[in-house]
Amino acid sequence: MSFTDLKKKSKNRKELLQKQLEENNKRGSDTYKDDRQWYPERDDAGNGAGIIRFLPAPEGEDVMPFVQRFSHGFQGPGGGWFIENCPTTISNECPLCTRNSELWNTGVDANKDIARDRKRKLSYYANILVIKDPKTPENEGEVFIFRFGQQIFDVLQGAYAPEEDALGDTPEAVDPYDFWEGANFKLRIRKVKGQTNYQQSEFEDPSALFDGDDDALKQLWKREYSLQEFVGKDEFKSHEELTDRLNRVLGESTGNRASSAEEAAQKEADEEGPTNPEENNGSADEAATSEGEGGGDAFSKYKELLEDS
Repeated sequence: MSFTDLKKKSKNRKELLQKQLEENNKRGSDTYKDDRQWYPERDDAGNGAGIIRFLPAPEGEDVMPFVQRFSHGFQGPGGGWFIENCPTTISNECPLCTRNSELWNTGVDANKDIARDRKRKLSYYANILVIKDPKTPENEGEVFIFRFGQQIFDVLQGAYAPEEDALGDTPEAVDPYDFWEGANFKLRIRKVKGQTNYQQSEFEDPSALFDGDDDALKQLWKREYSLQEFVGKDEFKSHEELTDRLNRVLGESTGNRASSAEEAAQKEADEEGPTNPEENNGSADEAATSEGEGGGDAFSKYKELLEDS
């Protein structure tokens, strides 16, 4: 392009750049939504429902039918967001978890509040078959990935690791992910005091999926999605990248980290709906550390069920 052509096009460049930006943003928003993931549509009151069946581990992957991933989401004092997967998921050090521990160990209530607000959140991923979707019936019979939090996981764990009740009886353990002896799950979503609540969700009685038809079950099994991509190494930034991002969100350098951290007023990102349907309900003591947040022994308890069966 000659200088003359460059000058002629200068008047239109702003308009062309704006149009290109809009196209890029549109493509970005379209690709951000993972159509493989399912979450029921909710009404204006925040209520929703559906019936799903949790599925076993997909072909070629580990015996575990779910994976778990930690993440952080909070807004810094300057308005910037820190929304990153936590490398403790794959047993690597997390700079934010380290800082949370430092803040918590000061014993100062204000610092503990900051650590609570920045704590990591736990999400689980599993394959499901949608049995009933009242708002979107075309989803019925389809396989999706379901992302869920601690409330729903507690119901699942209560099925395969039941506890003794007040009468001293312990219900029989059920593998909710099993094709033949599992059970459909009635997902009920309500808004309780402004928070998403799943406590009315429950399992139906155990029953074989597709009446135990092995051919149909095998075809269903082959339709499942890989879960390992959610915990692959490329899902987590390096320690250096996370540290740099954290410093920029907090508006601090390594030299003034402590003082600016004490002044920061953070809060977790509110990611309701399909991208983060539940808040993690970890205890206050767990907020500052990289341990706990519920589900820490999730894999071991499920493996115990398999070993006993």
